[in-house]
Amino acid sequence: MEMRGMMGGFYKISEWIMRLAVTNVLWVICSIPVWFLALLLLHSTTTNEFVQTFILIAILSPFTLFPATSAMFSVARKWVMGDTDAPLLKTFFRSYKQNYLQAMIGGLLYAVLFAVLIIDYRVYLKNMPGFGVLAILFLALMLLLFISMFQFFSMLSHFHMKTFQLIKNAVILTIGRPLRSLSTAIVSAFVLYISLFKFTFLIPFFMGSIIAVVAFFNFYQTIQKMQAKAGNEEDELPIEDSPMRDDEEKNGRGD
Repeated sequence: MEMRGMMGGFYKISEWIMRLAVTNVLWVICSIPVWFLALLLLHSTTTNEFVQTFILIAILSPFTLFPATSAMFSVARKWVMGDTDAPLLKTFFRSYKQNYLQAMIGGLLYAVLFAVLIIDYRVYLKNMPGFGVLAILFLALMLLLFISMFQFFSMLSHFHMKTFQLIKNAVILTIGRPLRSLSTAIVSAFVLYISLFKFTFLIPFFMGSIIAVVAFFNFYQTIQKMQAKAGNEEDELPIEDSPMRDDEEKNGRGD
């Protein structure tokens, strides 16, 4: 029997707290080597130690953090699309297995791009003190790459595409829909800030899952508007269209 009134509201809130917490804990457990190294990074005392730990995180992230994040976005996709009763463990680990290779390849590419930008930025600041136009350009490129990562995870959980198509379309969506991209960046930055500097208990229980829901919600709203516009004007989508994940599952290829 469905609860109503105040008790019903509390029950729904507790359900969502449980969903977000369980998904976030699964994400942390599946990428625990990266989180262990992140703790070491925070307690590093020398520049050499910091750099070495940072390099290890960059190497391990594509093999642990990226597949786990992809699985978390697949769970968030179910919620945003209305399937709030989807089994958490089954959805998470099935998506982890299905998308592991693409998430790993995408993670390797993103890790390399981030490393190149960060190294170039540090070299620029060392050789040319001050905050010039090039420094702003480096920061803008890093922000673009950061937001496109959320689009990449959203597209990976939603469409069947080749890995480089996913990355290309993620960048297209990031640039082509700047307001949605900016809102995702602002909310994500806010959640990261309060999780890292104010309420650290959010990191193992809510940080990642909240960001995933917000990022996929913005992505899904963008895709729906693009599909509606393309249908009305009989034009192709600005991104390469591919079947959705649910289409494959319905055809018996999802398990």
